[in-house]
Amino acid sequence: MTIAAPIANSLQRASWIRQMFEAGARLKQQYGADQVFDFSLGNPILEPPTKVHETLHALLDDPAPGHHRYMPNGGFPAVREYLANELREEQGLPFEKEDMVLCVGAGGGLNVVAKALLEPEDEVVALAPYFVEYGFYVQNHGGVLTVAKTRQEDFLPDLDALEAVMTQRTRAIIVNSPNNPTGVVYSQEVLDELGTWLRTQEQHFGHPIYLIADEPYRKLLFDEVVNGSVLKAHPHSILITSHSKDLGLAGERIGYIALHPEVPDRALWQEALVFTNRILGFVNAPALMQRALPHLRGVQVDIGFYQQLRDQVCDLMEEVGISCVRPQGAFYLFPQALEEDDVAFVRRAQEEKILLVPGSGFGWPGCFRLSYCCPSSVIENSRGAWLRLVESYR
Repeated sequence: MTIAAPIANSLQRASWIRQMFEAGARLKQQYGADQVFDFSLGNPILEPPTKVHETLHALLDDPAPGHHRYMPNGGFPAVREYLANELREEQGLPFEKEDMVLCVGAGGGLNVVAKALLEPEDEVVALAPYFVEYGFYVQNHGGVLTVAKTRQEDFLPDLDALEAVMTQRTRAIIVNSPNNPTGVVYSQEVLDELGTWLRTQEQHFGHPIYLIADEPYRKLLFDEVVNGSVLKAHPHSILITSHSKDLGLAGERIGYIALHPEVPDRALWQEALVFTNRILGFVNAPALMQRALPHLRGVQVDIGFYQQLRDQVCDLMEEVGISCVRPQGAFYLFPQALEEDDVAFVRRAQEEKILLVPGSGFGWPGCFRLSYCCPSSVIENSRGAWLRLVESYR
């Protein structure tokens, strides 16, 4: 074999979204893009706010030298200080700039943390349904991903299911709220309960177990729902986020890691995150995007736009008779498939030119992910196709 066996195996397991993308390209070429209803990709469609454009133009026009040179591996000190101040005010915790590391998107941040934390065969727990990349990120650094199912009725953590997968090798649990693929939001009460339980597990196993929050959707919240904070729920916690969604900057890869001020060996953790940020080859988050952040406090895309799409697609699902948990954030829906085999259901949907992703790709067979990160017209024009799809199962 010309490539490593683990990568060859991973290519097979990671193929669902790629398959949907390729199927979509074929269908659009055959029937025309307006005849294909693509709900497969979670690619933000809102352009960055005007303030983002103005800020970037001003930074590029600044004649002072050195703006595009190398910087300290943790990011520009002034930007790290800005983020520490912002989180200090938001979370009520004594963050220092050294607790903040600028990273190449949330995906880059997760790899930085995993590299700093894991030894070979250490375990990280994901809550199903979960973002499939978690398994690859953990595998990148010699770890093993174990999976605990959430509650069927609301996709919130099931402590009994979690306890069943905990072992002496468990080093962390990843939580993702608002969640991809369900859109479910974890309240502070839910996270506090998880944090209290986790401290009993730490006592049982005799070592810290980290609560890692992957939160690229943390500001995409609907109906005045408040996203809970892992930093308030558990002292051994790490927040990882990005501005891919709230500022519409997915392609610019700008995110940060926030280390809880009360983690054991805080100074060592601070050094480790900066070091792993360097040696993984990312080196730094983009300089221009870093320098923009302090000018963009309080700026975000129109969240109401995504809420209207949520309402529209939920109304459509109710009309055609497909059940789902109503999402409170992000831009995904995770309905029940109309047959036990979610892969077969998704393939049947393709015959109606509807593109979806099977729940099996997120560790939860029997459901499918629908991304409503699309123009309203796509949802409206898909109505007939959905009605035909549902009717074919009667």
